[in-house]
Amino acid sequence: MAPRPAVRVGSRRTWLYTCAVRIAIDTRRIRDFGVGTYIRNVVRVLGRIDRQNEYLLVGPAEPLREIGDLPPNFLNAPYSLADTSARNYFQFQSMLRKFHCDVLHVPHLFSSPQYIPCRYVVTVHDLLDHFYPPPGESATRRSLRFYFTRRVLRRAERIFAVSNSTRNDLGQLFHIPLGKVEVIYNAIDERFRRGHATEADRQLIAGRYLVNFPFLLYAGNIRPHKNVIRIIEAFSALKTELEKEGRFPDLKLIIIGDELSKHPDLRRAVVRSGVTNDVRFFGFVPIDVLRIFYDTAQVFVFPSLYEGFGLPPLEAMAHSTPVVTSNTSSLPEVVGKAAVLVNPENVFDIMHALHRVLLDQTLRERLKRAGYEQSLAYSWESSVERIRQVYEEVAHRGSVAAGQRLVKSSP
Repeated sequence: MAPRPAVRVGSRRTWLYTCAVRIAIDTRRIRDFGVGTYIRNVVRVLGRIDRQNEYLLVGPAEPLREIGDLPPNFLNAPYSLADTSARNYFQFQSMLRKFHCDVLHVPHLFSSPQYIPCRYVVTVHDLLDHFYPPPGESATRRSLRFYFTRRVLRRAERIFAVSNSTRNDLGQLFHIPLGKVEVIYNAIDERFRRGHATEADRQLIAGRYLVNFPFLLYAGNIRPHKNVIRIIEAFSALKTELEKEGRFPDLKLIIIGDELSKHPDLRRAVVRSGVTNDVRFFGFVPIDVLRIFYDTAQVFVFPSLYEGFGLPPLEAMAHSTPVVTSNTSSLPEVVGKAAVLVNPENVFDIMHALHRVLLDQTLRERLKRAGYEQSLAYSWESSVERIRQVYEEVAHRGSVAAGQRLVKSSP
């Protein structure tokens, strides 16, 4: 690959003449719930393993501080225009040209029509908006989004799918050749691997959150496909069953996710199910506190209707907490045989699984051991190493193609 000249960020001189690959990573969504976790971990691990290639992080500077110190081959190009902005169409491609980027990594699926002046790879976390379109979206808008998304996927040099389930969805829905799609799994944040909760940790949630009772836990986004209303209904049926048996009279359900005020249908479900005093809602919880909830829960319940990967069950498994989750989409692939799988559309199937996992001690011990081992099967180090290799493969093909064009155009 031919050397490129130095470039500047503001008044600061950066990158010297180099034959290294220059990779731009779109970090604008670093604050998003799932995509943000992905961006932070990919950049953090690249900073550990790659001191040769040069990385341009295109997005806001402030959130990058959460990642910690990065080596000198990482630069931030502050950029805040949304990918749906009309100005973005021109300014984003101008940024990539200015820095002579070889490869762009867009760490989420996008559908905004734009010209990208270098080869690019894209990560597909799920196809949720195509399987569960936003409420009120017109047929015209849906068709346009489908058309532009398909165009983005077809023009990408490589597509990273976070599971085989997502890879198959890409082939079936968009007819993308599966040879172009590589499965590179997600992994949990390293902060979930800091061991079990201490007595001080337990006192923290008892004092700050008034949690000093046995509980089932759900943690994640609160959206219709997450199936939280059926969790509440299954919990109500479970309480009735346990009351007959005289077991777990103080059992509660804790739901960690968005603010309850945004989801009045959940409060109505709680009232309708007769468990007003037994369901607790918390909004955002920092990871250092969330890990304590995972560790102290009796069961983690996650009967989602659709997941491209599904990190929360693995996060719970890392704390040896038994998991009940869905038998649909990517979840059986992710949890393997280390969880109890249920039909997410059947409230009583969910309830019976929760009942078994609560009371069958042999099953609980097996799930604890198997779940912890399953969580270790996923590693950001191995996933990001493969991502790095693909960057170089794509850049090399680009340089070969450019050389061939140059030869053909010579007299």
